[in-house]
Amino acid sequence: MSALLSVTDAHVAYGKVEAVRSVSLEVGANQIVTIVGANGAGKTTLLSAIMGILPLKGRVAFAGQDLARLDIEDRVAMGLGLVPEHRELFVTMNVEDNLELGAFRIERSKSKASMERVYTLFPRLKERRKQLAGTLSGGEQQMLAMGRALMGEPKLLMLDEPSLGLAPIIVADIFRIVTELRTAGVSVLLVEQNAQAALKIADQAYVMELGEFVLSGKASDIAANERVAASYLGFQHEGASVL
Repeated sequence: MSALLSVTDAHVAYGKVEAVRSVSLEVGANQIVTIVGANGAGKTTLLSAIMGILPLKGRVAFAGQDLARLDIEDRVAMGLGLVPEHRELFVTMNVEDNLELGAFRIERSKSKASMERVYTLFPRLKERRKQLAGTLSGGEQQMLAMGRALMGEPKLLMLDEPSLGLAPIIVADIFRIVTELRTAGVSVLLVEQNAQAALKIADQAYVMELGEFVLSGKASDIAANERVAASYLGFQHEGASVL
């Protein structure tokens, strides 16, 4: 079966500086795929290029269609969603209004059902639906950013550092919800510095360093890799040496 998202030989540059080099990846239907790596490895740049925010040299296909000629709005309409690292909420608007903005590409008759699905996933948002987004906690803002993206009924949701700056108990809640998305039929491409948490829930994984993928495979195999354990998971397997 063909991949839902396929990226082939991607290169992304800022001027003359190439931030992503020769990167290829696939995300299948009902899969969680994670890209782990240190800050500055090129993870966010790659997601931005897939979404069409940055120019990309190479090929990106979604649901079998080449995205080269499609703008961001058309990619969203096809079912590709992105929750950016900094969330980019409308902080002077309330929770419900932020969510409704995420449904701009679907029929109004369907937006109410989408809203209820989001509130089922994030009951805390329903409790705070009339509260200004800027007054929410960090964890609640992350939930709102994810909920807004889900309002557009994406087939694939790309999450950029969803655990960044959050307390461990909130991080656990966010990752639990990510696994629920897979169960509900939404594929997830997850970019994370928290490799330990990401590898626990992912099906496939890529390790990114200096703009390139240096390892890829089943998430369980990547988690068991001595180099990954020493460099990203904060411990060593027996017999491993720190690189």
